[in-house]
Amino acid sequence: MRTANRLASLLLGAALLVGGTLLAVQALLVTVGRPAPLLTPTGWYDALSTLRWSDREIRTAAGGSVLLGLVVLAAQLRRWTPVRLRVDERDGWYLRRRCVERRLADAAGAVPGVRRARVRVRRRGDQWHPRVRATGDPTARAEVEFAVRHELGRLVAHDAGRIEIRLLPQGRPA
Repeated sequence: MRTANRLASLLLGAALLVGGTLLAVQALLVTVGRPAPLLTPTGWYDALSTLRWSDREIRTAAGGSVLLGLVVLAAQLRRWTPVRLRVDERDGWYLRRRCVERRLADAAGAVPGVRRARVRVRRRGDQWHPRVRATGDPTARAEVEFAVRHELGRLVAHDAGRIEIRLLPQGRPA
């Protein structure tokens, strides 16, 4: 699906680039006073041909369009957190990331002396990288890591990568 989205974005971008270029050429021809072969003079053409670049509304609309385009471009280029995590490359099974995070947080919270556990899972290649933040005794770090590794072993067949655990003392919020 990601490939189809990128292909559709590429086609849309190419169409907008060609259309924008044609429109810019038309605007340049109208500004110079030459005949514009692509535009037929109608009511909207007459209304738009009376507007000038020095008008405040035109500059505001142009600036807003450029900013909107940059925001859309930045949103497309940003790497978003995946909704699903692939279990195995061969079989095509997925797990929902939030469900995995909830199960790992429950496993970490079940360790005696640990409360309010929160987990974020990232995946790079074959390795899953859980980040555990909880309130509790910092000496329970090994038990929390064991519980999280055990739950990951129940969810997926392969070994989890590095598990980052941050246990804050009782007085500080997680």
